[in-house]
Amino acid sequence: MKTPSFKTQAFVLRFINYGESDRIVTFFTSEFGKLRGIAKGARRSRKRFSNAIEPFSHSSLLFSRKRESGLALIENCDIINHYPAIRTDLRKTMAASYLIDLTDHFTIESKKSSGIFQLLDDFLALLERGNGPEETVRFFELRLLMLSGYEPTLEKCFICNRSLDEIPAAFFDAKRGGIRCSLCGRDNQGGIPVSTGTLKTLLMGKQIETNRIHRLVLSGNALRESREILRHFIHHILGKEPKSLQVLDEIGRIV
Repeated sequence: MKTPSFKTQAFVLRFINYGESDRIVTFFTSEFGKLRGIAKGARRSRKRFSNAIEPFSHSSLLFSRKRESGLALIENCDIINHYPAIRTDLRKTMAASYLIDLTDHFTIESKKSSGIFQLLDDFLALLERGNGPEETVRFFELRLLMLSGYEPTLEKCFICNRSLDEIPAAFFDAKRGGIRCSLCGRDNQGGIPVSTGTLKTLLMGKQIETNRIHRLVLSGNALRESREILRHFIHHILGKEPKSLQVLDEIGRIV
């Protein structure tokens, strides 16, 4: 019986070299979720796969596999978008690598997530068109958390339910996944102070249409605060810091 073939769009999350000429590639696909497959001869034949299996490439993927949990055989991979404007800018390249890394961490093999696939597609396009890397990363983090079921409570105190307009100061609590106001107890130890202005901008970034997100500009203070609370929250969820984040921070200091 012939092994069935499947065609889908996919982003390359990562790969490892295997043997003398092959690569094992992890894709995030629109129809099949995260998928691992072997591209035979990928290192020997540049023409066959071209740029289609480089990190964060968007490709049309043809594969076959005998069972859902097994390693797929990559039959063909045609490039849809190689994001040349991202790849010629070091900061954007590392930002894109971080988006890919986060997507890898927040998805599981063989579980379809069309919302996250579209999110990644939209935000790589934003980077390609010239959006600022740091703002793009912040709004991606927030929307990815929302789509993954980890949306933080930023619009009100999780203790008293007072809205942002009713509280004098806010503190982000990663363990509780939201903000508590300064009126709910004197002990704010462990909470990260964050201004209501930063929180309101993040809430707008969560809801605004993607093609209008370039209109939202985070001030220097908002960038600093949003970076701290979202990264702290992601670290709490994953139990570690993504490796690409360390490189992104280092690039930000020298570029």
